[in-house]
Amino acid sequence: MNTDNEYNKWNEVKKLTNDNKRILGIKAREIFWARIGQNIGFEQNGKGKEFIRPVLIYKKFTKDMFLGIPLSTSIKEGNFFYNFTFIENKPSSAILVQTKLFSTKRLLNKIGKIDEENFDKLKKKYLKLIE
Repeated sequence: MNTDNEYNKWNEVKKLTNDNKRILGIKAREIFWARIGQNIGFEQNGKGKEFIRPVLIYKKFTKDMFLGIPLSTSIKEGNFFYNFTFIENKPSSAILVQTKLFSTKRLLNKIGKIDEENFDKLKKKYLKLIE
């Protein structure tokens, strides 16, 4: 894969994403497709032509910003991950170590919600990770 080419493609998508004027109402526990981009090093990338990945809303700060956790369909084990299912028969892995501040401009559409019990367990694991 030509990384320079991927960065150039992401730059075009990023310009469109930045111009997004849509205002979404978001709440903790919701899961959206989000344009997270082509990142550097070990940072999680989006996939496909729009560089998207599911993101869990961990905490809403304002109508424009939230703390989010990227998700993966590849089940991962260890302290950096929390595994759960929000779509029947499709396990997901929250990549806790990749938690970051996101703009709501990156959000596309809501695809689900994590249940309260799993969200509480995820929060405990996340807080233990960052202690």
